[in-house]
Amino acid sequence: MAKGINQAVGVLGGGQLGRMLIQSAIDFNLDLSVMDPDGDAPCKAFTKKFTQGSLQDEQAILNWAKDLDLITIEIEHVNIEALKKLEQAGKKVYPQPQVLEIIQDKRKQKEFYRSKGLPTAPFVLLNNKEEIAQHAHLLPGFQKLGKDGYDGRGVQRIATLEDISKGFDKESLLEQAIPFEKELAVIVARNEQGEVTTFPVVEMVFNPVHNLVEYLFAPADISPAIAAKADALAKDVINAFGMVGLLAVELFLTKEGEVLINEVAPRPHNSGHQTIEANDTSQYEQHLRAILGLPLGSTRTLSPSAMVNLLGEDGYSGDVIYEGLEEALKLEGVHVHFYGKKTTKPFRKMGHVTILDQNLSTLKDKAKAVKSWLKIKA
Repeated sequence: MAKGINQAVGVLGGGQLGRMLIQSAIDFNLDLSVMDPDGDAPCKAFTKKFTQGSLQDEQAILNWAKDLDLITIEIEHVNIEALKKLEQAGKKVYPQPQVLEIIQDKRKQKEFYRSKGLPTAPFVLLNNKEEIAQHAHLLPGFQKLGKDGYDGRGVQRIATLEDISKGFDKESLLEQAIPFEKELAVIVARNEQGEVTTFPVVEMVFNPVHNLVEYLFAPADISPAIAAKADALAKDVINAFGMVGLLAVELFLTKEGEVLINEVAPRPHNSGHQTIEANDTSQYEQHLRAILGLPLGSTRTLSPSAMVNLLGEDGYSGDVIYEGLEEALKLEGVHVHFYGKKTTKPFRKMGHVTILDQNLSTLKDKAKAVKSWLKIKA
Protein backbone atom coordinates (compact mmCIF):
# COMPACT_ATOMS: atom_id res chain seq x y z
CA MET A 1 0.00 0.00 0.00
CA ALA A 2 1.17 3.53 -0.71
CA LYS A 3 2.71 5.38 2.23
CA GLY A 4 2.65 8.96 3.49
CA ILE A 5 1.74 11.69 1.03
CA ASN A 6 1.83 9.30 -1.94
CA GLN A 7 -1.47 7.79 -0.87
CA ALA A 8 -4.70 8.25 -2.81
CA VAL A 9 -6.91 9.90 -0.18
CA GLY A 10 -10.69 10.25 -0.19
CA VAL A 11 -13.00 12.33 2.01
CA LEU A 12 -16.61 11.42 2.74
CA GLY A 13 -18.42 14.73 2.97
CA GLY A 14 -17.94 17.81 0.81
CA GLY A 15 -18.92 20.67 3.11
CA GLN A 16 -16.90 23.57 4.43
CA LEU A 17 -14.70 21.34 6.60
CA GLY A 18 -13.73 19.32 3.55
CA ARG A 19 -13.13 22.53 1.62
CA MET A 20 -10.65 23.76 4.22
CA LEU A 21 -9.08 20.30 4.38
CA ILE A 22 -8.47 20.49 0.63
CA GLN A 23 -6.81 23.87 1.07
CA SER A 24 -4.31 22.25 3.46
CA ALA A 25 -3.96 19.16 1.27
CA ILE A 26 -2.77 21.34 -1.63
CA ASP A 27 0.34 22.18 0.42
CA PHE A 28 1.12 18.44 0.57
CA ASN A 29 0.49 18.09 -3.17
CA LEU A 30 -2.51 15.89 -2.42
CA ASP A 31 -5.51 15.86 -4.75
CA LEU A 32 -8.31 14.64 -2.51
CA SER A 33 -11.26 12.65 -3.84
CA VAL A 34 -14.55 13.81 -2.35
CA MET A 35 -18.04 12.32 -2.16
CA ASP A 36 -21.10 14.31 -1.12
CA PRO A 37 -24.85 14.13 -1.81
CA ASP A 38 -24.99 17.81 -2.82
CA GLY A 39 -23.96 18.42 -6.41
CA ASP A 40 -23.04 22.01 -5.45
CA ALA A 41 -21.16 21.12 -2.25
CA PRO A 42 -18.47 23.63 -1.14
CA CYS A 43 -15.72 21.12 -2.05
CA LYS A 44 -16.77 20.64 -5.66
CA ALA A 45 -14.89 23.62 -7.10
CA PHE A 46 -11.70 22.64 -5.25
CA THR A 47 -11.16 19.11 -6.59
CA LYS A 48 -11.24 17.39 -9.97
CA LYS A 49 -12.27 14.19 -8.17
CA PHE A 50 -15.78 14.98 -6.96
CA THR A 51 -18.50 12.32 -6.84
CA GLN A 52 -22.13 13.06 -6.04
CA GLY A 53 -23.66 10.30 -3.94
CA SER A 54 -25.38 9.49 -0.68
CA LEU A 55 -23.12 8.99 2.33
CA GLN A 56 -25.58 6.33 3.51
CA ASP A 57 -25.40 4.30 0.27
CA GLU A 58 -23.08 1.39 1.04
CA GLN A 59 -22.51 0.33 -2.56
CA ALA A 60 -21.98 3.89 -3.78
CA ILE A 61 -19.26 4.38 -1.15
CA LEU A 62 -17.60 1.08 -2.05
CA ASN A 63 -17.58 2.00 -5.75
CA TRP A 64 -16.19 5.48 -5.02
CA ALA A 65 -13.40 4.16 -2.81
CA LYS A 66 -12.24 1.23 -4.93
CA ASP A 67 -9.07 3.00 -6.13
CA LEU A 68 -8.30 4.82 -2.87
CA ASP A 69 -5.67 3.90 -0.28
CA LEU A 70 -7.00 5.96 2.61
CA ILE A 71 -10.52 7.13 3.48
CA THR A 72 -11.38 9.85 6.01
CA ILE A 73 -14.46 11.93 6.84
CA GLU A 74 -15.55 15.51 7.36
CA ILE A 75 -18.95 14.46 8.74
CA GLU A 76 -19.58 11.45 10.97
CA HIS A 77 -23.01 10.54 9.60
CA VAL A 78 -21.75 8.00 7.06
CA ASN A 79 -22.46 4.33 6.34
CA ILE A 80 -20.41 2.34 8.85
CA GLU A 81 -20.84 -1.02 7.11
CA ALA A 82 -19.22 0.36 3.98
CA LEU A 83 -16.25 1.63 6.00
CA LYS A 84 -15.87 -1.74 7.73
CA LYS A 85 -15.78 -3.51 4.34
CA LEU A 86 -13.19 -1.06 3.03
CA GLU A 87 -11.05 -1.70 6.10
CA GLN A 88 -11.42 -5.46 5.65
CA ALA A 89 -10.30 -5.03 2.04
CA GLY A 90 -7.00 -3.62 3.30
CA LYS A 91 -7.69 0.08 2.96
CA LYS A 92 -6.90 2.50 5.77
CA VAL A 93 -9.98 4.14 7.25
CA TYR A 94 -9.29 6.95 9.74
CA PRO A 95 -10.98 7.57 12.06
CA GLN A 96 -11.60 3.84 12.40
CA PRO A 97 -15.12 2.51 11.72
CA GLN A 98 -15.48 1.05 15.23
CA VAL A 99 -14.76 4.49 16.70
CA LEU A 100 -17.23 6.21 14.39
CA GLU A 101 -19.88 3.62 15.27
CA ILE A 102 -19.68 4.64 18.93
CA ILE A 103 -19.55 8.37 18.30
CA GLN A 104 -22.45 8.31 15.80
CA ASP A 105 -24.79 7.17 18.58
CA LYS A 106 -24.84 9.51 21.59
CA ARG A 107 -26.15 6.62 23.72
CA LYS A 108 -23.12 4.47 22.91
CA GLN A 109 -20.85 7.48 23.25
CA LYS A 110 -22.03 8.26 26.78
CA GLU A 111 -21.87 4.61 27.82
CA PHE A 112 -18.31 4.48 26.49
CA TYR A 113 -17.26 7.34 28.76
CA ARG A 114 -18.87 5.65 31.75
CA SER A 115 -17.21 2.31 30.96
CA LYS A 116 -13.79 3.98 30.73
CA GLY A 117 -14.22 6.06 33.89
CA LEU A 118 -14.18 9.32 31.92
CA PRO A 119 -16.08 12.17 33.62
CA THR A 120 -19.38 13.17 32.05
CA ALA A 121 -22.79 14.43 33.22
CA PRO A 122 -25.14 11.90 34.87
CA PHE A 123 -27.48 10.27 32.33
CA VAL A 124 -29.92 7.45 31.64
CA LEU A 125 -30.92 5.75 28.40
CA LEU A 126 -34.51 6.09 27.20
CA ASN A 127 -36.64 4.14 24.74
CA ASN A 128 -39.36 6.80 24.56
CA LYS A 129 -40.31 10.12 26.11
CA GLU A 130 -42.71 8.58 28.64
CA GLU A 131 -39.72 7.05 30.44
CA ILE A 132 -38.54 10.54 31.38
CA ALA A 133 -41.12 10.49 34.20
CA GLN A 134 -39.14 7.69 35.89
CA HIS A 135 -36.06 9.92 36.16
CA ALA A 136 -37.32 13.19 37.62
CA HIS A 137 -34.15 13.37 39.73
CA LEU A 138 -32.22 14.25 36.55
CA LEU A 139 -34.37 17.29 35.80
CA PRO A 140 -33.77 19.91 34.63
CA GLY A 141 -32.03 18.02 31.87
CA PHE A 142 -31.60 17.54 28.16
CA GLN A 143 -33.06 14.74 26.10
CA LYS A 144 -30.74 13.87 23.21
CA LEU A 145 -31.54 11.59 20.31
CA GLY A 146 -29.19 8.64 20.05
CA LYS A 147 -28.76 9.13 16.31
CA ASP A 148 -29.35 11.83 13.70
CA GLY A 149 -28.86 14.83 15.97
CA TYR A 150 -26.57 17.42 14.39
CA ASP A 151 -25.80 21.15 14.67
CA GLY A 152 -28.12 21.64 17.61
CA ARG A 153 -30.91 19.45 16.25
CA GLY A 154 -32.02 16.40 18.20
CA VAL A 155 -31.66 18.11 21.60
CA GLN A 156 -34.63 19.12 23.75
CA ARG A 157 -34.48 20.80 27.14
CA ILE A 158 -36.76 19.10 29.67
CA ALA A 159 -36.98 21.41 32.67
CA THR A 160 -39.87 19.74 34.52
CA LEU A 161 -42.19 16.77 34.13
CA GLU A 162 -44.63 19.14 32.40
CA ASP A 163 -42.16 19.33 29.48
CA ILE A 164 -42.32 15.61 28.67
CA SER A 165 -44.74 16.29 25.81
CA LYS A 166 -41.93 18.23 24.05
CA GLY A 167 -39.66 15.19 24.12
CA PHE A 168 -38.58 12.76 21.40
CA ASP A 169 -40.47 9.48 21.20
CA LYS A 170 -37.36 7.60 20.06
CA GLU A 171 -34.29 5.93 21.51
CA SER A 172 -32.45 8.70 23.30
CA LEU A 173 -30.77 9.65 26.55
CA LEU A 174 -31.68 12.02 29.35
CA GLU A 175 -28.71 13.99 30.65
CA GLN A 176 -28.75 16.10 33.77
CA ALA A 177 -28.25 19.80 33.03
CA ILE A 178 -24.88 20.98 34.33
CA PRO A 179 -24.75 24.51 35.81
CA PHE A 180 -21.47 25.21 34.05
CA GLU A 181 -19.14 28.16 34.34
CA LYS A 182 -17.87 27.93 30.75
CA GLU A 183 -18.11 25.69 27.70
CA LEU A 184 -14.64 24.67 26.56
CA ALA A 185 -13.18 22.59 23.76
CA VAL A 186 -9.87 20.90 23.02
CA ILE A 187 -8.78 19.69 19.60
CA VAL A 188 -6.57 16.63 20.01
CA ALA A 189 -4.79 14.61 17.32
CA ARG A 190 -3.31 11.11 17.35
CA ASN A 191 -1.32 9.53 14.51
CA GLU A 192 -0.72 5.90 13.57
CA GLN A 193 2.38 5.77 15.77
CA GLY A 194 0.41 6.80 18.87
CA GLU A 195 1.82 10.33 19.06
CA VAL A 196 -0.75 12.67 20.65
CA THR A 197 -0.85 16.48 20.47
CA THR A 198 -3.45 18.99 21.67
CA PHE A 199 -4.27 22.55 20.70
CA PRO A 200 -4.70 25.09 23.52
CA VAL A 201 -8.11 25.05 25.21
CA VAL A 202 -10.72 27.38 23.69
CA GLU A 203 -13.85 28.94 25.16
CA MET A 204 -17.08 28.73 23.19
CA VAL A 205 -20.18 30.92 23.31
CA PHE A 206 -23.36 29.28 21.97
CA ASN A 207 -26.58 30.67 20.53
CA PRO A 208 -29.01 30.07 23.43
CA VAL A 209 -31.85 28.98 21.16
CA HIS A 210 -30.23 27.08 18.29
CA ASN A 211 -27.29 25.50 20.19
CA LEU A 212 -24.72 26.58 17.59
CA VAL A 213 -21.36 28.17 18.35
CA GLU A 214 -21.64 31.92 17.73
CA TYR A 215 -18.06 32.78 18.59
CA LEU A 216 -15.08 31.52 20.56
CA PHE A 217 -11.93 32.83 22.16
CA ALA A 218 -8.54 31.15 22.07
CA PRO A 219 -6.91 30.47 24.36
CA ALA A 220 -9.69 30.20 26.95
CA ASP A 221 -9.68 32.60 29.89
CA ILE A 222 -9.10 29.90 32.52
CA SER A 223 -6.44 29.08 35.08
CA PRO A 224 -3.39 27.00 34.11
CA ALA A 225 -4.66 24.23 36.40
CA ILE A 226 -8.03 24.04 34.60
CA ALA A 227 -6.29 24.19 31.21
CA ALA A 228 -4.04 21.28 32.22
CA LYS A 229 -7.06 19.29 33.40
CA ALA A 230 -8.93 19.85 30.11
CA ASP A 231 -5.82 19.03 28.08
CA ALA A 232 -5.23 15.78 29.97
CA LEU A 233 -8.88 14.75 29.62
CA ALA A 234 -8.83 15.27 25.83
CA LYS A 235 -5.75 13.05 25.59
CA ASP A 236 -7.43 10.42 27.77
CA VAL A 237 -10.46 10.39 25.47
CA ILE A 238 -8.57 9.91 22.19
CA ASN A 239 -6.33 7.27 23.75
CA ALA A 240 -9.37 5.44 25.17
CA PHE A 241 -10.81 5.29 21.65
CA GLY A 242 -7.40 4.36 20.19
CA MET A 243 -8.42 6.72 17.42
CA VAL A 244 -6.24 7.92 14.55
CA GLY A 245 -7.12 11.39 13.32
CA LEU A 246 -8.46 14.59 14.83
CA LEU A 247 -10.94 14.67 17.71
CA ALA A 248 -12.78 17.74 18.99
CA VAL A 249 -13.64 17.26 22.67
CA GLU A 250 -16.37 19.59 23.94
CA LEU A 251 -16.29 20.13 27.69
CA PHE A 252 -18.24 21.70 30.55
CA LEU A 253 -16.30 23.59 33.21
CA THR A 254 -18.46 23.31 36.33
CA LYS A 255 -18.79 25.98 38.98
CA GLU A 256 -16.81 23.66 41.27
CA GLY A 257 -13.87 23.61 38.85
CA GLU A 258 -14.47 20.13 37.45
CA VAL A 259 -14.18 19.37 33.74
CA LEU A 260 -16.78 17.06 32.17
CA ILE A 261 -17.06 15.66 28.65
CA ASN A 262 -20.11 16.93 26.79
CA GLU A 263 -19.59 15.20 23.44
CA VAL A 264 -16.95 14.71 20.75
CA ALA A 265 -16.58 15.07 16.98
CA PRO A 266 -14.06 12.81 15.18
CA ARG A 267 -13.01 15.36 12.56
CA PRO A 268 -12.05 19.01 12.12
CA HIS A 269 -14.47 21.16 14.07
CA ASN A 270 -15.90 24.64 14.58
CA SER A 271 -13.77 25.00 17.70
CA GLY A 272 -10.59 24.79 15.60
CA HIS A 273 -11.22 27.16 12.68
CA GLN A 274 -9.04 29.87 14.23
CA THR A 275 -5.98 27.58 14.09
CA ILE A 276 -5.56 28.43 10.39
CA GLU A 277 -4.21 31.86 11.31
CA ALA A 278 -3.53 31.63 15.05
CA ASN A 279 -1.38 28.49 15.44
CA ASP A 280 1.79 27.04 13.96
CA THR A 281 -0.23 24.17 12.47
CA SER A 282 -3.91 24.36 11.53
CA GLN A 283 -6.36 21.69 12.62
CA TYR A 284 -6.75 20.71 8.96
CA GLU A 285 -3.04 20.15 8.41
CA GLN A 286 -2.90 18.28 11.72
CA HIS A 287 -5.69 15.96 10.63
CA LEU A 288 -3.81 15.17 7.44
CA ARG A 289 -0.56 14.60 9.32
CA ALA A 290 -2.34 12.23 11.71
CA ILE A 291 -4.09 10.06 9.13
CA LEU A 292 -1.05 9.98 6.82
CA GLY A 293 1.20 8.71 9.59
CA LEU A 294 3.36 11.85 9.56
CA PRO A 295 4.83 13.59 12.62
CA LEU A 296 2.28 15.87 14.24
CA GLY A 297 2.85 19.60 13.95
CA SER A 298 3.47 22.19 16.63
CA THR A 299 0.26 23.64 18.06
CA ARG A 300 1.97 26.72 19.49
CA THR A 301 -0.28 29.79 19.65
CA LEU A 302 1.03 32.65 17.49
CA SER A 303 -1.58 35.12 18.67
CA PRO A 304 -4.68 35.23 20.87
CA SER A 305 -7.69 34.91 18.58
CA ALA A 306 -11.44 34.95 18.29
CA MET A 307 -13.63 33.14 15.79
CA VAL A 308 -17.04 34.44 14.77
CA ASN A 309 -19.40 32.02 13.05
CA LEU A 310 -21.26 33.56 10.11
CA LEU A 311 -24.74 32.10 10.25
CA GLY A 312 -27.64 32.79 7.92
CA GLU A 313 -29.82 35.53 9.38
CA ASP A 314 -33.20 34.53 10.74
CA GLY A 315 -35.98 35.28 8.26
CA TYR A 316 -33.81 35.12 5.13
CA SER A 317 -33.67 32.28 2.58
CA GLY A 318 -32.37 32.40 -0.98
CA ASP A 319 -29.35 33.57 -2.95
CA VAL A 320 -26.72 34.82 -0.51
CA ILE A 321 -25.95 38.52 0.08
CA TYR A 322 -23.12 39.63 2.40
CA GLU A 323 -23.65 42.82 4.40
CA GLY A 324 -21.01 44.66 6.42
CA LEU A 325 -17.98 43.04 4.76
CA GLU A 326 -16.15 46.33 4.10
CA GLU A 327 -16.58 47.49 7.69
CA ALA A 328 -15.22 44.19 9.02
CA LEU A 329 -12.22 44.19 6.70
CA LYS A 330 -11.16 47.65 7.90
CA LEU A 331 -10.27 46.12 11.28
CA GLU A 332 -6.69 44.98 11.74
CA GLY A 333 -6.25 41.23 12.18
CA VAL A 334 -9.53 40.21 10.53
CA HIS A 335 -9.54 37.14 8.27
CA VAL A 336 -12.78 36.25 6.45
CA HIS A 337 -13.61 32.73 5.25
CA PHE A 338 -16.74 32.25 3.13
CA TYR A 339 -17.76 28.65 2.46
CA GLY A 340 -18.96 28.98 -1.12
CA LYS A 341 -22.59 28.10 -0.37
CA LYS A 342 -24.79 29.71 -3.00
CA THR A 343 -27.96 29.93 -0.92
CA THR A 344 -28.62 30.87 2.68
CA LYS A 345 -31.31 29.94 5.18
CA PRO A 346 -31.78 30.78 8.86
CA PHE A 347 -28.78 29.71 10.97
CA ARG A 348 -27.03 27.88 8.14
CA LYS A 349 -23.23 27.95 8.54
CA MET A 350 -22.09 30.25 5.74
CA GLY A 351 -18.58 31.20 6.83
CA HIS A 352 -16.44 32.33 9.71
CA VAL A 353 -14.14 35.19 10.64
CA THR A 354 -10.93 34.84 12.63
CA ILE A 355 -9.66 37.91 14.48
CA LEU A 356 -6.10 38.17 15.82
CA ASP A 357 -5.08 40.66 18.50
CA GLN A 358 -2.48 40.51 21.28
CA ASN A 359 -4.78 42.60 23.52
CA LEU A 360 -7.59 40.41 24.89
CA SER A 361 -9.90 43.32 25.63
CA THR A 362 -9.54 44.71 22.11
CA LEU A 363 -9.94 41.21 20.70
CA LYS A 364 -13.32 40.77 22.36
CA ASP A 365 -14.46 44.22 21.20
CA LYS A 366 -13.48 43.39 17.62
CA ALA A 367 -15.29 40.03 17.76
CA LYS A 368 -18.50 41.68 18.94
CA ALA A 369 -18.18 44.38 16.27
CA VAL A 370 -17.70 41.85 13.47
CA LYS A 371 -20.65 39.83 14.74
CA SER A 372 -22.85 42.94 14.70
CA TRP A 373 -21.69 44.18 11.26
CA LEU A 374 -21.25 41.12 9.07
CA LYS A 375 -24.66 39.66 8.18
CA ILE A 376 -25.66 36.87 5.79
CA LYS A 377 -28.93 37.69 4.08
CA ALA A 378 -30.80 36.95 0.84
